[in-house]
Amino acid sequence: MPKVFEKDGYTFFFYSNEHRPIHVHVRHGDGEAVFDVEESVTLRESQNMKVSELSKGQQLAEENRQLILEKWHEHLG
Repeated sequence: MPKVFEKDGYTFFFYSNEHRPIHVHVRHGDGEAVFDVEESVTLRESQNMKVSELSKGQQLAEENRQLILEKWHEHLG
């Protein structure tokens, strides 16, 4: 499970067997969400995350979108 980055209690990562579209998983507490990042950062799905946690996760994904894309191509081609 390649980790992309951690910030403010949020961990952004990929699974080893990922598929397109380009997306990133984020964990915070017991929750997890998936954001598509290929064209723009869009919430795809979430479990056990509050709206405020999702907003913060999306903000962090937007701020680090370029890093996420670089790591995707580095790890998954």
